[in-house]
Amino acid sequence: MNNFEDIQKLGKDNMDVMMQSFGVMTKGFQAIASEVADYQKKSFEEGSAAVEKLVGAKSLDKAFEAQSDYVKTAYEGFVGEVTKIGEMYSEIAKDAYKPYEDVLAKVGK
Repeated sequence: MNNFEDIQKLGKDNMDVMMQSFGVMTKGFQAIASEVADYQKKSFEEGSAAVEKLVGAKSLDKAFEAQSDYVKTAYEGFVGEVTKIGEMYSEIAKDAYKPYEDVLAKVGK
């Protein structure tokens, strides 16, 4: 009977660890979704402003300059955002694994 209680406790502990990990992942993915939505909004606004600037250009040189500036800032913004999101995914993985570290440490002893 004692073994059954031990197995039951082990099952409950494993479920608790899994739920902690799942909670961390859920919060992380929500943060990433929010970050992506903010970036899309910002990108759309910058694109709209660039189109207005392009349409309002008085000469071909000014139009090329406006387009060149937009492409440069859009590329830099995209690379920065991808880097940030990559770091966020890395943090999610680290934080989601933490509850399992304690379990593995107990098993290893």
